[in-house]
Amino acid sequence: MDGYRCIACDTRQGADYAGFVCPVCGGNLDITYDYAAAGPDFGAREGMFRYASLLPCPDPGETLPLTIGGTPLYRAQRLGASAGLGNVWLKDETGNPSSSIKDRASAVALLRGVATGADTVAVASTGNAGSSTACLAAAMGLRAVVFVPETAPAAKLTQSLAYGARVLAVRGSYDDAYDLCLQVCAERGWFNRSTGFNPFTREGKKTSSFETWEQLGRVPDRVIVPTGDGNILSGAWKGWRDLQAAGLIERLPRIDCAQSDGSAAICRTIERIRNDGQEPNWQTIDVESVAASTVADSISVDQPRDGLAAVRAVIESGGEAVTVSDDEILAAIGELAGLAGVFAEPAAAAPWAAAKRLLANGRIDKDETVVLLITGNGLKDIGAVPAGKPMLVDANPESVRAVL
Repeated sequence: MDGYRCIACDTRQGADYAGFVCPVCGGNLDITYDYAAAGPDFGAREGMFRYASLLPCPDPGETLPLTIGGTPLYRAQRLGASAGLGNVWLKDETGNPSSSIKDRASAVALLRGVATGADTVAVASTGNAGSSTACLAAAMGLRAVVFVPETAPAAKLTQSLAYGARVLAVRGSYDDAYDLCLQVCAERGWFNRSTGFNPFTREGKKTSSFETWEQLGRVPDRVIVPTGDGNILSGAWKGWRDLQAAGLIERLPRIDCAQSDGSAAICRTIERIRNDGQEPNWQTIDVESVAASTVADSISVDQPRDGLAAVRAVIESGGEAVTVSDDEILAAIGELAGLAGVFAEPAAAAPWAAAKRLLANGRIDKDETVVLLITGNGLKDIGAVPAGKPMLVDANPESVRAVL
């Protein structure tokens, strides 16, 4: 790490800058590296800290005893064939310690907090970032405070509470919880891990791209990412750009934004920019706000907090902006589980719904190598998952024969 660059105005700060946002325009920051010094060699450690040379923190050793990352990449042949796609892969993040990709972000962010002397970390979350922060804080001996909207799924709240976090359910939306977390952290001097505001979260999430490249053995044609506030998407793009800057790959994949049509602020912004037909001036681009309402709570966001970085990622990569209905998302949950054996929460199923929409609209070739980023486990929100009921039978073979 050698400094920071503003995503909006491109102003640069040195590595010793203590703020989290650009001091010139207030925009989000991107962490920069001396790629020649980092070198192309990765370590032998299991998990995401194999890539410590391209992270803004050293290998934590016993400071963080949990193994994060190293998640599998599955070829989903039956799933792809069901829609006419020949080369579909699932980057399955559901096996991380708190069962979502957010553990990657929390690892880097909390290690940064420890390095700055923090003993209390706080986060605003729709659920997954909160349970992730609580999980890693417990393992690292930190106090965690989690701000969530009062509608957050019970399973995610249960996780955070079980890990010992102080959980504050805010009467209002995720955006209300986010703003409150900012205010309280400023007043109390807590380390704020919240997405977008904290540039270190993007650095953790990018390691999923490093792993995808190594596991696949090549660069895919496109990566489809479920998108709410935009940080997972911008992190995925950062990972591929880092690999190119380090001289490890020659070309970049397209990064596609998958959103619910009830929470489509980033997709709308991308469409507006492309319809304008002009080269975007990132200093003047305003990311749209919406009144979000979707079954996919993890991507239900009124005002995307890392929206500009996500918009830039899609446009710079030549990717697509795709919106899908809640019905399509719910159908995708069953298809992922029944045809690929991966149980995804609603937000994590959105990339498969988006892939089918892209194919139907002629915006994707059936032979492209497509990676779907499966960001969270379906057990985190079983109330949203459509499911039938078990067949009740008597304890004898005749009863079984009667129903089968």
